[in-house]
Amino acid sequence: MILPKRNLRYFSLSSKSKPVSMKSLENKRPCLEFSQLSVKDSFRDLFIPKIETILMMYTRNNLNCAEPLFERNNSLNVNFNTQKKTVWLIHGYRLVGSVPSWLQNFLRILLNEEDMNVIVVDWSRGATTFIYNRAVKNTRKVAVSLSVHIKNLLKHGASLDNFHFIGVSLGAHISGFVGKIFHGQLGRITGLDPAGPRFSRKPPYSRLDYTDAKFVDVIHSDSNGMKFIKCNHQRAVHLFMASLETNCNFISFPCPSYKDYTASLCMDCDCFKEKSCPQLGYQANLFKDVLKERMEGRPLRTTVFLDTSGTYPFCTYYFVLSIIVPDKTMMDGSFSFKLLNQLGMIEEPRLYEKNKPFYKLQEIKILAQFYNDFVNISSIGLTYFQSSNLQCSTCTYKIQSLMLKSLTYPERPPLCRYNIVLKEREEVFLNPNTCTPKNT
Repeated sequence: MILPKRNLRYFSLSSKSKPVSMKSLENKRPCLEFSQLSVKDSFRDLFIPKIETILMMYTRNNLNCAEPLFERNNSLNVNFNTQKKTVWLIHGYRLVGSVPSWLQNFLRILLNEEDMNVIVVDWSRGATTFIYNRAVKNTRKVAVSLSVHIKNLLKHGASLDNFHFIGVSLGAHISGFVGKIFHGQLGRITGLDPAGPRFSRKPPYSRLDYTDAKFVDVIHSDSNGMKFIKCNHQRAVHLFMASLETNCNFISFPCPSYKDYTASLCMDCDCFKEKSCPQLGYQANLFKDVLKERMEGRPLRTTVFLDTSGTYPFCTYYFVLSIIVPDKTMMDGSFSFKLLNQLGMIEEPRLYEKNKPFYKLQEIKILAQFYNDFVNISSIGLTYFQSSNLQCSTCTYKIQSLMLKSLTYPERPPLCRYNIVLKEREEVFLNPNTCTPKNT
């Protein structure tokens, strides 16, 4: 199921064609173009290494035509608004010099989301090389170059707090180095699949670190180092864009390890109050304050996990099924469930099983991931499986209540059902109702 996209607002430079004088044509400067390099430039870099940093500025006033951030007399471009947010978009290693395939779409989505300044940092001459280690060394040089421009912006009234750096691959570490130069006072850094080779297990001053900005969020979707270097289409970039372009909430779960996450041990979103668990992507900063509260007295760093689908828009939908059983009525067993909507659509979810045996628990919580969203749920198909060898086809098992809650959309009221009797391996379809306030 493809999610419906938000009502996108597109901005054009003009609505009607008007006669243009020769004088205005002469005064109109050409648009800046992203560096068009190739494998030949990677070969050339072996013998004549070069590094160059070009700043390409976009706003809603020049959505389709990049302009220089500073004029030749060092004055600030009139389209740059020092009072608005500024996103710095920084690419990574460019082995064959091609333009990042995601660049134009990323620009469109950002400027459609918010009226901001966007600065594309083109450091292709420095990133296009067969010598990966040379590109790694160039990241610090690019950061120093950017710091000079940033200091100039500050003189014109810009604020570090309004700066959001989005760095891909090596660009994530460039963002971190810029943050270090300004002592962690940048507003936000987002690292999208930060490059691993030459950075993994390095000390904080040698890579992107969570102290490099007031808020740092990182999306890891590729753990294979060499595969990452060769790949031009990192998943994290597209996940971040999907978080803006669709109405999906990419809910993630704070957890010590992926193993605990898949064991359904980290699904308590209630402590995040009305916001539910943190969201991946552009809206992650909305959870900054509540994350700080949770981490009080500990290092201000949180690791969260989520699973996505394999195709755009990569969205999945999380529900938690809470089951209350009377003490000692359930043997060591397991549940499975499926959902049926009013259109007759049925889907069995991926279940994240708890390791704890049920007979030691009074409340059983099961985290479930669906590939389709269920809004109007007509029934819940529930089955109980006894784990012991002493199977009993005539035995009955009592459930005091069950509650189904959407974690992806916490504003939806939970559904409940009470006083249920099950037989082993016999599926029962239950018609739930909106829970009463005392049960939520």
